[in-house]
Amino acid sequence: MPLPLSKAILFLHSSKPKSPIPMANLSSNSNFAAPNPPSKARLRGVVFDMDGTLTVPTIDFPAMYRAVLGDEEYFRIKAKNPSGIDILHQIENWSPEKQRKAIETIADFERQGLDRLQIMPGAAELCSFLDSKGIRFKLLDKQVNNVQGLITRNVKAAVDLFHERFGIRFSPALSREFRPFKPDPAPLLHICSAWDVQPSEVMMVGDSLKDDVKCGKQAGAFACLLDEDGRYDSPKYANVEHKPDFKVSSLAEVHTLLDTCFHLAP
Repeated sequence: MPLPLSKAILFLHSSKPKSPIPMANLSSNSNFAAPNPPSKARLRGVVFDMDGTLTVPTIDFPAMYRAVLGDEEYFRIKAKNPSGIDILHQIENWSPEKQRKAIETIADFERQGLDRLQIMPGAAELCSFLDSKGIRFKLLDKQVNNVQGLITRNVKAAVDLFHERFGIRFSPALSREFRPFKPDPAPLLHICSAWDVQPSEVMMVGDSLKDDVKCGKQAGAFACLLDEDGRYDSPKYANVEHKPDFKVSSLAEVHTLLDTCFHLAP
């Protein structure tokens, strides 16, 4: 069965790394160009986003945002935020009753997404590659050190369902009940602190500029943007504040990136 991973930190025990160096960008898109690295950097952990990264996209986020905000407000906010809408931020100052209804709408879309949950192609292969390099994780039927974590903007109930359905446990498992949630760097910094690693020794991989890339860059980690359909090649993303160190179109490219640009050996 393919290994389910969701915002998981797969942690590598290694000696103290060298200072981070400028890294190459696998994408040819000039929006996120970066210089080639002079040598491999040591990497001790990788943080994966879940929805749209290690699971196939199943939530219709534009439909969710329109259901919560209404069409007029949705298009107004969208025009002002090229990186995407942070719906949780938008509703946090609403009245309690209006916020309650918004959260119910969001949760309904999330439940529908979980009913159709599938693992992204390449997730199992990527996990096997990381394991071969000494990054250890715990399956329910294998006794190894439990050095994995989860960070999600979804609710704890969704995390629990994910654990139950795919038979894998993450610890720490930080849902959006952990405040502040992404794109604030606090969840990533919390896990780095718990494991006694520096953010500069970690990479965050996700499909969202506004959540995953921003969280990683603000924490001081490497950031890798997964852009399957090339939507971030649009000129409207050329001047966003937080740009990824890498841009890939598949998890297979993440595999290549880690193998060629980083030193993962214990």
